[in-house]
Amino acid sequence: MATRVLYWNIDGHWLIYPLAVITLAIFFYGYYRRYRLWKMGQPEKRWPGLWQGIKDVLIYGFGHKRILKEGYPGLMHAMIFWGFALLFFATLIVAIQADFGLQIFRGPLYLFIKVTANLFGLLALLGILMALWRRYVIRPRRLDNTRDDAIILALILVILVTGFIVQGLRMAIEPDPWATYAFMGYIMAPWLASFFSEATLLSLHKIIWWIHPILAFTLIAYFPYSKLSHILLAPANQALRHHGPPGVPEPIDFEDESIETYGKSKLREFSWKTLFNTDACVKCGRCQDHCPAYLSGKHLNPKQVIQDMRVHMEEVGKAYENYRKKHPATAVEGGAGLQETAAAVQGSTGQENLPSEEELGLPELIGQVISENDIWDCTTCRSCEEQCPIFVEHVDKTVAMRRNLVLMESCFPPEAQLAFRNMENNGNPWGIGWSARADYLQSLDVPTLAENPEAEILYYPGCSGAFDGRNQKVSAAIVKLLRKAQVNFAILGNEEKCCGDSARRLGNEYLFYFLAQENIEVLNGYGVKKILTQCPHCFNCLKHEYPQFGGDFEVVHHTEYLNDLLSSGRLQLNQGIEGADERRITYHDSCYLGRYNSIYQAPRQLLQKVGLKPLEMTRAKEKSFCCGAGGGRMWIEEHEGERINMMRTDEAIALGVDRVGTACPFCLTMISDGVAAREAGERVKALDIAEILVEKMS
Repeated sequence: MATRVLYWNIDGHWLIYPLAVITLAIFFYGYYRRYRLWKMGQPEKRWPGLWQGIKDVLIYGFGHKRILKEGYPGLMHAMIFWGFALLFFATLIVAIQADFGLQIFRGPLYLFIKVTANLFGLLALLGILMALWRRYVIRPRRLDNTRDDAIILALILVILVTGFIVQGLRMAIEPDPWATYAFMGYIMAPWLASFFSEATLLSLHKIIWWIHPILAFTLIAYFPYSKLSHILLAPANQALRHHGPPGVPEPIDFEDESIETYGKSKLREFSWKTLFNTDACVKCGRCQDHCPAYLSGKHLNPKQVIQDMRVHMEEVGKAYENYRKKHPATAVEGGAGLQETAAAVQGSTGQENLPSEEELGLPELIGQVISENDIWDCTTCRSCEEQCPIFVEHVDKTVAMRRNLVLMESCFPPEAQLAFRNMENNGNPWGIGWSARADYLQSLDVPTLAENPEAEILYYPGCSGAFDGRNQKVSAAIVKLLRKAQVNFAILGNEEKCCGDSARRLGNEYLFYFLAQENIEVLNGYGVKKILTQCPHCFNCLKHEYPQFGGDFEVVHHTEYLNDLLSSGRLQLNQGIEGADERRITYHDSCYLGRYNSIYQAPRQLLQKVGLKPLEMTRAKEKSFCCGAGGGRMWIEEHEGERINMMRTDEAIALGVDRVGTACPFCLTMISDGVAAREAGERVKALDIAEILVEKMS
């Protein structure tokens, strides 16, 4: 039966076990140190159902669903990961066989393990070589080549090579009838035998055999002190990822008089999960490669923000730990952990004698660790989060810090002040009198809900659809289509106010709170059940954020609703647009329609149903490039780098299209401005999907 003598030519192999104990002690102590840092954060419930967590790890961890979206690095990582996973399994089986007397490492299982260990070991070796080539020859800008990276790659490379050499040395001395199954050693054995005598081969076998496990233990012990820590932290972060609508900020209870600060400006004010995120990050740079602010030349780099927070976390943890050691009287009974120490700084434990972070000479999180420009440059497009293979959350941190700047420091871009004042005084960012909100739609004979209380759906045009001249044309197109489909609809008219999305994303939660409360009161007063929006920001806000304040409605975006009307036959349009060239239209995905709500197909299906086949831009769907107006940036000028909307417009124009389809008022405005700035208005038009459909009306 196929098998072999284990620990052949090796004396004192029992020394492996004290080495393993020492290694695991170093390993667990390292992770315990990180755990104490995470404990500085505030409590947060992040425990999904057991099956959901397991499923996420299987799909995104073992399955590499997001990692494989990029060919070269994805394949490279998969080869290394699966190579080591199978080698670990084979090593475990061998250890059980050799040291516990279980006769399982024989027969077909023995042969299977030999061939799979060699195959996956070879894959891991090729993966490491690919990593070395990419990191030190290709050298993509997003990778930071540190000493830690070199140590990790060198250790793994030597461990793999020594494993194969040990196998080859044994085969060069001891005949093995099953040698071909261990094909790497089989290939090396004749070559080694031709160079060394038997005595030398035996000595080399012993030496390299011991080098191999010592290096393996060194690698394991190094895990929690290096980027390798992600091997455990990344699956944990995937298992604890946020489920449900993305990017919904936590509400602030302004009636709670015990709250002394709003937003977050200190590391300890963030949750433990936020701090955990900083350690889970593997610095792969995918967020950086997809961030519109970074790519347009702004200072913001989402990867660097996370890494700067991690370094700051270590500084804060070390400072408070040192202070606690020097002043043991400040510790709670039994010894204060970092969370208790941080709580004492806030006075929540009644211990007032601990210094603040500033008194300990620590840098301020906002301004010194993370610049205010970085906080305001973010468009909240969530492209960084969409591309992150381990679900690090960037945008929530940004909004939390904006809240602190706005609500506590009254510090924000000057343009935002005007938008805030306009929303507060007139219920819209343009500052046009609230009493004029219904003028345009009422000129189209659209009834208000007060006039038509039996309407099957409430049409919510939003501020853009009501006040912006360009987007009023979109409102008119939607009205025509609804009437064509004989939909019984109505508007709120002057009772409608801004949904508050821009205020909330800019950090003015107080203004958002009152805008939302007023809208919800009106909507609930009319008993509204279903709402139609033309703005993805209104759609996302009404659908996912108003429920936080008692506003539970069925909300649909106009692309979804019109698609359903066409599918059901209620809306019938002509086939083909006269003179249209199906190869000359592209569709721009809105961030808040796409990444926030996964609505990618409805707009494209609408175009296809009217005989158009849109060309896809290089960055489309989940990888769509932001127009630059999200996160309240619609109301703030870009003062650094290239304008984001110009970059997106250039991408569309480069396709040679004569139309750019949109489904968002902000996107339509930004791309229209880009077309005008490029003086391409005579050959390229930016149109909302609804306007394109109206061309099909008979």
